[in-house]
Amino acid sequence: MKLNYKIIFYFLGSLLLFNGGFMLLSALVSLICQDGVTLKLFFSGLIPIMVGSIVMLINKNHKKEMNKREGYIVVTFGWIVMALSGTLPYVLTHSIPGFTDAFFETMSGYTTTGASILHDIEAMPEGVLFWRSLTHWIGGMGIIVLAIAILPLLGIGGMQLFAAEAPGPSADKLHPRITDTAKRLWLIYFGYTVAETLFLWLAGMTFFDAINHALATLSTGGFSTKNASVAYWNHQPIIQYIIILFMFLAGTNFVLSYFAFKGRVQKVLQDEEFKLYCWFILIFTIIVSGIIYFRADLALSTIEHPMVWGKAESAIRHGLFQVLTIITTTGFVSADYTLWTHFLVVFFFGLMFLGGSAGSTSGGVKVVRHLIMIKNGFMEFKRSLHPNAVLPVRYNQRAVAGDIVFNVLAFFILYMLSFIIGALVFSMLGINFESAVGLSASSLGNVGPALGNFGPVTNYAALPGIGKWWCSFLMLLGRLELFTVFILMTPFFWRNR
Repeated sequence: MKLNYKIIFYFLGSLLLFNGGFMLLSALVSLICQDGVTLKLFFSGLIPIMVGSIVMLINKNHKKEMNKREGYIVVTFGWIVMALSGTLPYVLTHSIPGFTDAFFETMSGYTTTGASILHDIEAMPEGVLFWRSLTHWIGGMGIIVLAIAILPLLGIGGMQLFAAEAPGPSADKLHPRITDTAKRLWLIYFGYTVAETLFLWLAGMTFFDAINHALATLSTGGFSTKNASVAYWNHQPIIQYIIILFMFLAGTNFVLSYFAFKGRVQKVLQDEEFKLYCWFILIFTIIVSGIIYFRADLALSTIEHPMVWGKAESAIRHGLFQVLTIITTTGFVSADYTLWTHFLVVFFFGLMFLGGSAGSTSGGVKVVRHLIMIKNGFMEFKRSLHPNAVLPVRYNQRAVAGDIVFNVLAFFILYMLSFIIGALVFSMLGINFESAVGLSASSLGNVGPALGNFGPVTNYAALPGIGKWWCSFLMLLGRLELFTVFILMTPFFWRNR
């Protein structure tokens, strides 16, 4: 079957329109803040809107059907098109003059990685900072899922796109119609963002800082409006507790939030992934907080004076904050954890491979995949003892199909191979071992802060140009969960059948 190129280009054109609309919103913020770049941001939005309109007009006479192959192409190239057009506000305002740096910052935004090349964030115009945070928010729930919600207006069905955007092992639907599912997820996402903005504002942030940090938290992105990130508010613990709460919610399956709002709390509490997610956070927080508390000479001294709210409270808060920000791949920073003993550096490096829940805005491998791999490992021991017994892996009291187990195992193998190759490429660019493995794990997991020369209190500006492009590729690869990108690299995908 030949590819329906017209529908592909038509959809990419609609994404440009969508992107341009958000750029115009940034121009409005710029006008309100009077930061001097309003006109440039306006033209930044106008260009993709004009190009998108022309592309849509040329390809308006397309077949309405979209198969899986076209879905994969639209998802992958949709992200690339969004990232390319998203560089315009940086380039036209001269906030980030180099295209490589602008593309890196934009891809980091859309993939909710949060890695940055900016040295002085606070010197940036407010309209540009708002656009930077918006790239997080758009990418958080998935630009493609949002587009599915409006596809009926274009006369196109969106099931194939949802499958390509969310290729994880769970296919729990809120509603039989995928467009209604997307709308419900976005309503929850938007509601959480509004709620966090209000809470942060009431807690003492300016409204501008509050909305930007809400956009970055719910998307598990991590871009801040301050050079010190959330450490800027170390003297206001209530702000950090609010961010902790919403990082936790952003790292859970948004479907569970829907069930909770519908009063089906029991379904949330019985979910195996959610329970393991909570146990991970609790156990890891106890470990980190204990080390911070008992090694105060190395840890608390790098955070704040422990007498602000008490030594124990400070240790627990910063331990919980850093565990959550890495597990959920948000990437906010409350302190330089690379100074918290060598054990904790290795510990946090390991957490970069964990990830949040499936159906969340987090990156990484995802808790449910770890759960299925652990259960399958135990089942292999039982199968060795009882070779003739039928022992399926069970998840939420239901047997998991064999092909899903194989999919999870294949994903993990590909993920680790991608990490190893990623680190090898960085080492070829002359980057030391600690920094290379940190960069690879952080980029692929969409975490943000890495290790070594690219730790939580530094940025990625020192990376060579090729390294930034490689980082951008790993970010995209991790955000689209490997298969969506890798399948486009296979010869049989492009054969007309």
